[in-house]
Amino acid sequence: MKILVAVKRVVDYAVKVRVKPDRTAVDTASAKMSMNPFCEIAVEEALRLREAGAAAEVVAATVGPAASADTLRTALAMGADRAVHVLHDPDPARPLLPLAVAKILRALAIQENPGLFILGKQAIDDDCNQTGQMLAGLLNWPQGTFASKVIVDKEKQTATVEREVDGGIETICLDLPAVITTDLRLNQPRYATLPNIMKAKSKVIKKVTPAELNVDIRSDMEVVQVDEPPKRKAGVILSSVDELLDKLKNEARVL
Repeated sequence: MKILVAVKRVVDYAVKVRVKPDRTAVDTASAKMSMNPFCEIAVEEALRLREAGAAAEVVAATVGPAASADTLRTALAMGADRAVHVLHDPDPARPLLPLAVAKILRALAIQENPGLFILGKQAIDDDCNQTGQMLAGLLNWPQGTFASKVIVDKEKQTATVEREVDGGIETICLDLPAVITTDLRLNQPRYATLPNIMKAKSKVIKKVTPAELNVDIRSDMEVVQVDEPPKRKAGVILSSVDELLDKLKNEARVL
């Protein structure tokens, strides 16, 4: 069985995000970029399934500009067998929406014919949490979202997924092929070792375009302006509960 894993290049989670002076988009030119943390978990889970004998090959895929190849190299250094790069230079005013990404991933799934498609449940740049669900809908595959545990049965061609819901843990059984999106508690991603980083340089990255996949990615949404959130006012130390109640009632007006 083949596992296809989608990864995304985002501003590193430890970096303070800044808006461009013209307020057209977030400044990524001078910011450190890395793989989306949820995507790292997706790659790690695919590698663990391969190591357990449930899969024979792990293929990483991304959609983005030429610089996104670095993210694929990270996935290859972690242990992915090969990678697919769908080249697309985004227009800040016309960002690539989750539905367009899902259409591209659907086209890749049809080409690669995986038994399992694993994605991070969301990206930390837009927090949409939509691509995996849309992909499952387009492919008409069963889906297990927010997975905190995944068990694959090769003989029965099923995947058992424990997923976190408001009421606790829900366990579902999916017939393969299926789409799974990963939650934070699924695993702890491994670090890429120096030997594997060197080996990743020789691994294959196939390059295609949305046009070659026959996917229309035109966006019907336009970003008019991007602003930083307002700065929070400094807190104050109160001397008594009565003073706190007075401020909540007369200043905050929440009581």
